[in-house]
Amino acid sequence: MYIKSIELINFRNYDNARIYFTNGLNVIIGNNAQGKTNLLESIYLASIGKSPRTSKEKELIKWNSTYSKIIIEYVKNNNHKKMEIYLSTSQNKSIKINGYYLKKISQLLGEIYTVYFSPDELNIVKNGPNERRKFLDVALCQFDQTYFYNLNKYYEILEQRNKLLKSSTSAKTISDTLSIWDDQLATYGAKIIYTRLQFINILSSIAHDIHNDLTSGKENLRLEYVGVVDTELKKIQAKLLDSLISSIDKDISLGYTTVGPQRDDIKLIVNEIDIRSFGSQGQQRTVALTLKLAELEVMRRETGDSPILLLDDVLSELDETRQSKLLSKVSDIQTFITGTKFDKTADYNIITVTAGVIKQ
Repeated sequence: MYIKSIELINFRNYDNARIYFTNGLNVIIGNNAQGKTNLLESIYLASIGKSPRTSKEKELIKWNSTYSKIIIEYVKNNNHKKMEIYLSTSQNKSIKINGYYLKKISQLLGEIYTVYFSPDELNIVKNGPNERRKFLDVALCQFDQTYFYNLNKYYEILEQRNKLLKSSTSAKTISDTLSIWDDQLATYGAKIIYTRLQFINILSSIAHDIHNDLTSGKENLRLEYVGVVDTELKKIQAKLLDSLISSIDKDISLGYTTVGPQRDDIKLIVNEIDIRSFGSQGQQRTVALTLKLAELEVMRRETGDSPILLLDDVLSELDETRQSKLLSKVSDIQTFITGTKFDKTADYNIITVTAGVIKQ
């Protein structure tokens, strides 16, 4: 799949711009704060349904405007398609594909596959478990509708359980009532964990080979899931239910649920050292890049299609060797790269951005 063009109306610092792309390498060049990242953000929004930079959609609308519109023309499975995203200061977001409105966000997921990588993605490695869970969830939700459903159901039930834990009801009454929620949490939580474990197994194998290549054979990377682990869904469910029951007193005391997939993590081990805590920034950056390239490959295998790679100001963070290896690995997919300059010898489409004005 690939994107043919994007039209941005009142989006961030763009008044009205239409940009055409090639089904290969597209390089977006400009000084800082000119709108390069905003362009990539619009593509990610069309893929995930939300921005990678803010949870407040009104921030995506140009200052002093009441609405914003993104129009994307793209090709998927040899079919030409058109997506329109409408943002308003007074209405909820609406999305149309080929003229038909989507009723829910799950209908958008899987329409345009993307893998997004920016300097902030280093947080996947060096920050807390929430960043690594987010990495898992965003990747899986793009190609697994069932996972998206289970995740939403789990968090709905978790919210109810946490409300009960925070209530002024007596500890005994809370304890007696929790079983209603615990059975459901264990059911949906086990499905989430089971899917994550399968994903991690595939991801770890691919990441090992990619990382070994990026580091010229000097480093071996492996991933381990931290949480309730088993090879069978029913056993995961039983273990999770036992954990929920045994943590009741602690949960009542703290006022929230302390076990489950919302608390799990991924260990990133390089040469038998936990890179999250003990790796250099250069090592952490390379691991983050490895994870994104591995995510891209898993997505390609699972969907039978090539995702779109969004690289936001990443090349400047890599040495010459890693830059060359990165570009060679993505030579057969549509890739967007932003930067202040691009000196590589390659066949690419160059787009210059100056204060929201496009020059091709």
